[in-house]
Amino acid sequence: MDVTTDVLGPEYEAIELPLGQDSEGEVVATLVRRRGSERGRRAVLYVHGYIDYFFQKHLADFYVERGFDFYALDLRKYGRSLRPHQTANFVHSLSDYFPEIDEAVRIVREEDGHDVLLLNGHSTGGLVASLWADRVKGQGLVDGVFLNSPFLDINEPLVMRKLGAGLARMLGRRFPSAKLPAGVSDLYPRSIHRDHEGEWEFDLEWKPLLGFPVRAAWLAAVRRGQLRLHGGLDIDVPVLVMSSDRSVKPKPGVADLTSADAVLDVEHMARWAPRLGRHVTLVRIQGGIHDLVLSAKPAREQVFTELDRWMTGYLS
Repeated sequence: MDVTTDVLGPEYEAIELPLGQDSEGEVVATLVRRRGSERGRRAVLYVHGYIDYFFQKHLADFYVERGFDFYALDLRKYGRSLRPHQTANFVHSLSDYFPEIDEAVRIVREEDGHDVLLLNGHSTGGLVASLWADRVKGQGLVDGVFLNSPFLDINEPLVMRKLGAGLARMLGRRFPSAKLPAGVSDLYPRSIHRDHEGEWEFDLEWKPLLGFPVRAAWLAAVRRGQLRLHGGLDIDVPVLVMSSDRSVKPKPGVADLTSADAVLDVEHMARWAPRLGRHVTLVRIQGGIHDLVLSAKPAREQVFTELDRWMTGYLS
């Protein structure tokens, strides 16, 4: 394995995972590892969201303080894994991400010797993690799943969801890289970056304020994954789903951007969470934002209190 010191500092290692080639050339993913001072038998694997990568060091602190070695994946074509010849954040199917999750879990369990593994996914990473956990059910590879504001449905009215998905499917077949007239407002990333209205530091090349274009094949892949989940998954371990208590449409001057989900509809999360498996816990965080661990301190503390309680009950 190619192991180097990560950009986050000497406590973190970066492991490059070669994944062969696709139509754009060489593909890699990056596994970020932070071990606790005492080697434990428990670990967590974090999977980031869309237009995202792992930078939330305080999340790693939380897990390490509770005896979990921390791992995070920068998926192919995201963050540390994005190469100059690649289309940022682009895949044809969400299952394209399964090989790097498979390899990360193999390293965590077989090479690093962990017996208990929590899978933690945020937003689109929550959808990917759910589909992967359903795929490997019965194999004993994961012991619990924590989803932070998972992307379980498209945040548009029903008619627009159907029209948008239909357009993505049609274009995706012939012009997979076609840019769609959709995107994420820059108001949310501005509300969290410390150079603007927020308190967090992240790389604006890897997580730009204006995001990356939404491509037809990518949106079609997301919609296929969501509909697969809507039909019912069978994740065979306890699942914790957390969301904000409310959503808000991002507009200039809207103060609620710092106390509500400005990206997804939290009612979609509540509606579809029971389709994940047989043992699902849903917790709503008052004043939480889309990435709940980046919320203002009172909401952030509630997130970690609820997560700690759930972990104590199910992953002791």
